[in-house]
Parts: sequence; C-alpha cells; structure tokens
Amino acid sequence: MLAHAPTTMPSLPVRLLKRWALRLAGGLLALGCLLLPTTAGGAWAYDNPELLPDHPTPVIDLAKALTDKQRTALESELDEFERTSGWKLRVLTQYERTPGLAIRDFWKLDQRSLVLVADPRGGNLLNFNVGDALFSLMPRTFWVELQTRYGNQYYVRDHGEDGSILDSLHAVKGCLAMGGCQVVPGLPQEQWLLTLCSSILGGLIVGFAAFPRDAERTVEWAWVLLLSPLWLILFGVFGVAPIVTRTSDLLPLARNGLGFLAAAVVAYLIAQQTVGKARLQDKGEG
Repeated sequence: MLAHAPTTMPSLPVRLLKRWALRLAGGLLALGCLLLPTTAGGAWAYDNPELLPDHPTPVIDLAKALTDKQRTALESELDEFERTSGWKLRVLTQYERTPGLAIRDFWKLDQRSLVLVADPRGGNLLNFNVGDALFSLMPRTFWVELQTRYGNQYYVRDHGEDGSILDSLHAVKGCLAMGGCQVVPGLPQEQWLLTLCSSILGGLIVGFAAFPRDAERTVEWAWVLLLSPLWLILFGVFGVAPIVTRTSDLLPLARNGLGFLAAAVVAYLIAQQTVGKARLQDKGEG
C-alpha cells in the first residue's frame, strides 16, 4: 500500500487545478457572452453617453457613413414616418466607438422600435435591434435575409455603406406600409440565377425520367410521376416560390418556365438517343 502512495497522491492537486481551470474558463465565457451585443431585441453592453448628440435625432452617424445631405434627408424621412405610422426607425453607425446602452434612453426605445446598427468591423455591415411588435409583422427569417442581402461585403462594395443602409431601411418601410412581409421584397440578380439553375435542374430530371423504355411508348409518365417529388421541389419550391413571393414581375417567372421546359426537352432527346436507343437495341437482340 505504501509503495503506491507516491503515485496516487499527486493526482488530487492536478484534478483540483483542472476543475478550477474549467470553472474559470466557463466564467470568462459567460462574461464574454454578456458583453456581446445582440441583433434582435437585445441590449448593448456598454454605456458611453458622451458620444450622444446634444439634440434629438433619429440618426447618429459616428462612422460618417452618410454625407451631410443624406443624413439630413434621412432624419426628416424617419421623423415623418414615425409621425404617420408610429414606428420608430433609428440608425446608428459606429466604428471602434459606440454609445452602447445609452441609446435606449436617448431614443426611448420600445416594442415598436427598430435600430439599424452599421459597423464595418464584422463580416456583415448591418445588425438590427428589433422590437417585439415588429416580429408579429416580419419574422426572424426576414431580418436574417435583410441582413445577408444588403449587408454583405459584395453589396457594400457595389453600393457603398450609405446605399446598404438606405436600401435596407426602405425595404423595412415598404413592408411596414404593406402591413408586414414574410420575405424581403425584390429579386436580386444572384437570387434569380439560383432559381433559374434550380428550374433547369428540375427540367433535366423530368427529361431523363420521361424518355421511353419501350418502343411502343413516347413518354414514360410512370417514371415522371415517380420522380415528381424531386423535380417539383426543385422547380416549384426553389424555382418558382422565391419569385412569386418577392416580386410581381412575370419576366423572371417566364424565364424559369422556359428554362425548365427547354432542359426537359434537351434531356429527353439526349436520353432517347443514348440510353434509350441502347436499351431498345438490347431488347431487340434478346
């Protein structure tokens, strides 16, 4: 027993040190989470009221993302929108300096308030602090799409920080005027290209499924129906639904429909001249 004592006793302090190290790491992690700002209805963790202006304004442009003319026009626009609709839309641009928690009292934020925070230090320019009343009109997926569409680096590069801020605000104002939105209105070029690719892929599946396996048939409807869950999802859910829910323009819808039909015809002819012909020849030889 005494021979084993020197090997077992030192393990107790090691375990205690590991336990306290884990507790310390957990405490630091929790503290770090408390200091992080949230993007939907949360509070800022800093309080720096000396950065606030000395007069009421719906726009605080600490990062100078807007020109003086743009800021003045936006202030008038947001004030008028609040008077006519009752919704508080506020804009804060920041870089390294932020008033933080002092914003809540300065703007008297409530459930009908939205604060757009533009900070170029992250991967996305835009963050939104959303009042609870806005979620009843526009769900969380709306705000995620709004952030990714107008705040991504490519959009900011092409339209500038001012364009990103103003375009996202106008999208929110339009949705509030309509009584709410489930998705962000408008169909960007890159999103339409994705719907077109999905439509073409759905058409290819229909075409390959429809080529005749028997010389007496022209179209294999049984195979088309068997694969209908796949091509309907590609064409209907990913090819058509994103268009009809975002715009009333019929041109992208017509293009996707033509892409679907053209892909189906091309795939049908290719399959008929390759796989189908070889299968029929094998049946004839047999």
